[in-house]
Amino acid sequence: MRRPRALLLDFGGVLVETSRKPGWSAALAKEVHALLSRAGCHDLDAAAVETDIKAGAAADKCWKDAMSRPYAPAEMTHTGFWGDYVAADWPAPARQLVVAHATPLCKRMGELRQDRHTRPGIPELLDGAAALGIPCGIVSNALSGAVHRDYTEATGLAGKLAIEVYSDEAGVRKPNPEMVWIATRALGVEPEDAWYVGDNFDRDVVCGHRAGVGGNVLMVAKGTYDVPYEVRYRPDAVVDDGHGLLDLLTTAAEGDA
Repeated sequence: MRRPRALLLDFGGVLVETSRKPGWSAALAKEVHALLSRAGCHDLDAAAVETDIKAGAAADKCWKDAMSRPYAPAEMTHTGFWGDYVAADWPAPARQLVVAHATPLCKRMGELRQDRHTRPGIPELLDGAAALGIPCGIVSNALSGAVHRDYTEATGLAGKLAIEVYSDEAGVRKPNPEMVWIATRALGVEPEDAWYVGDNFDRDVVCGHRAGVGGNVLMVAKGTYDVPYEVRYRPDAVVDDGHGLLDLLTTAAEGDA
């Protein structure tokens, strides 16, 4: 692969590694139940709310796997998640209330659900790319991109990024190639002059192929090889972490253009 003019990275699995927080659904259910109670909605107890939050999250995972097949999938809306996946069978006032608060509830769910830690070598990668004059950006599916923006800001990574593209804000999700094209247009480069780095086959490698990127890189993470179904496309390169990606970038920069 030749040296890129832009480097686009997935968030979860590439920029950060994530782990599930124990008790997240109970904590979120407690907050949602308090919201309902303050509004005079007393038909559901906290246990029932938690059951439906867990069911909604499980259904959303199935939907995400299915949405890796269409060419240009749209993203789940905040209101769609809470109104259709969590509260579909709630009394109308309770359902309407969580729909009205869907955006902050999605953000709160993201905050409670996962711990995030910057992957090894990522700060060095971003600094190395900057030294080569290569702008870096995030292109990531997210139910709440605001949670990811909070993380990059809190860790100082935001200052090293030229752009952050999140699917809930864009209205489309990978493997829709528009996700990559939003970033390349904003950075003023052609897709073939960019690399895209993701951690899974069905969303990321397929998206990079559809978008026509010049370098389609897979960074191995937890769950990378747990594919929901056979994917025909393969990455141009595979790396283990940010250090490996920096080595690949440096080698490409020193090679033939």
